[in-house]
Amino acid sequence: MNILEIKERALEIEQLGKLPQDILEVIYEQQLFKLFIAKELGGKDLDLLEGIKVFQRMSAIDGNFGWLVTIGTGGNLFIPTLNQEIGEKIFSPSDAVIAGSGYPNGTAVKKDGGYTVTGQWKFCSGADYATTFTMNCFIKEDGIVTDKIISCAISREQVEIINDWQAMGLKATASHTIRVQDVWIPFDKTFQLGISKNRYHNVVHSFPFATFAEASFLSVCLGITENFLDEAFSLMEQKNKKSSYSERIGALQFLFMQQKKRFLQVEEQFYAVLTDYWQQHKLGVELTEQELQQFTQMSKESAAVCVDIANNIIRSLGMDAIIETATINRIWRNLCTAAQHGFLTP
Repeated sequence: MNILEIKERALEIEQLGKLPQDILEVIYEQQLFKLFIAKELGGKDLDLLEGIKVFQRMSAIDGNFGWLVTIGTGGNLFIPTLNQEIGEKIFSPSDAVIAGSGYPNGTAVKKDGGYTVTGQWKFCSGADYATTFTMNCFIKEDGIVTDKIISCAISREQVEIINDWQAMGLKATASHTIRVQDVWIPFDKTFQLGISKNRYHNVVHSFPFATFAEASFLSVCLGITENFLDEAFSLMEQKNKKSSYSERIGALQFLFMQQKKRFLQVEEQFYAVLTDYWQQHKLGVELTEQELQQFTQMSKESAAVCVDIANNIIRSLGMDAIIETATINRIWRNLCTAAQHGFLTP
């Protein structure tokens, strides 16, 4: 299957509520869950900018598809933090992909060379096909929950999936809740960001994690906005052929050009700043706290602009745009949902 064909199946994907198996096979074949994994482990070993641009291109095809590629690839950053043998076992299979949550909604009690983990985590995108789940837990000592956090990697068989994802958009991302109860995890399946335990570390893996996440999620919003603008232009052309109200069509065309200009400005600024930060990082220059905060603010503001662009245009597209099965409506809902991620909200 050609990846571009996925665009024609976007409604089918949404109504199914998950990625069909044949589309998952395309992801596995093209290593789209392994963009930042070493080639020795079956990955593409891209640099940061290359990978972020892939996220945007996949999201411009379909928001669900792009979101899942982005989330699946995000788990690549955990590779250096794992015991080498464990890391190879988790990431080597062609269908390997991590789902999980960064919120410390569980507890871990030290026991017999590991931890007994209990907890429940929401919004684990890709839960229906993940081969491994990661989650953060507060360590419990002498019956008291401390402020120490440990990250755990748990195999699919040990996790209960609660099918509760019912959002307005990104309906096919299977962002379900997961739950574990008194599951024992050996020490070598726990990890902490920033601590390397194997030889699969590269420059992407040492890039500031929060900035990586902000760039990743913003690139999804940019891709979905790009898709929205393409569909809006197509609808505008159709209206132009059917309508005799040239003044109204002219106003719509002017509005579209304004919003397209805003989008291109946001996109240009994002890649200019990210390129600068990436070049500094590759040279070994540590990004300052001020620079990291500026990137956070830019990401949040850019996501807000993307939503505002779509809102301004959809108001002018009439009743057709409010039908849930309409392409423009689906794209708009996906954008609004993606922009609600905690890394992008005020």
